[in-house]
Amino acid sequence: MKFEEAGTMVLPAGHGKALCLRAGWSVRVVNPHGTQALDFWAYNAADPSEYLSMDNVRSFNSVAYVEKDTALVTTERRPIVCMTEDTSAGQHDTLLCACNPAIYRELGVKGFHRSCATNMHEALGEIGMKMAFTPAPLNLFMSVDVRPDGSLDRILPRSKPGAAVTFRAEFDAVLVFSNCPQDVTTINGPDKTPRDCVLEILPPADAA
Repeated sequence: MKFEEAGTMVLPAGHGKALCLRAGWSVRVVNPHGTQALDFWAYNAADPSEYLSMDNVRSFNSVAYVEKDTALVTTERRPIVCMTEDTSAGQHDTLLCACNPAIYRELGVKGFHRSCATNMHEALGEIGMKMAFTPAPLNLFMSVDVRPDGSLDRILPRSKPGAAVTFRAEFDAVLVFSNCPQDVTTINGPDKTPRDCVLEILPPADAA
């Protein structure tokens, strides 16, 4: 497994990327327009059967959404990444699944349409990893409120242009991002337009 070096890359609209980070290294996710949702996963690089788990995050923290001080724990109930920066509107969603081929069929799309689920598997395949299923993602820059009657309210994107979140790997980890390709509903804003984001790979502050 090849670990990332410091640098900056564009994550194209509608596509995904897997990054291998050593413990202590970080990735900063910049949302130039503020409206783009990204699905996020993290796996133990030494044992991918341990991964960032939304049901454990909710149980461990007693929360329905993630903010900067939320412990991002795995299926083993230990932190895999730490959110060290968040200049977004916060309240990142943990409730909704990754968009997937079945959702686009329900929305009336004919033929192939990129999805966050397929992006995750494609990105992992590019680094030689394979998963038999799609874990629930952390939906960055995306807010979903739970109404008093228990129903969900999908709120329009609220982050300002240039909003960013930074994750530090707590141990060697594979981080996967999908720049959500949703162009049928308003998840990515009223104009239903997916847009590029930027990933900045950052070494530990005390690195030589």
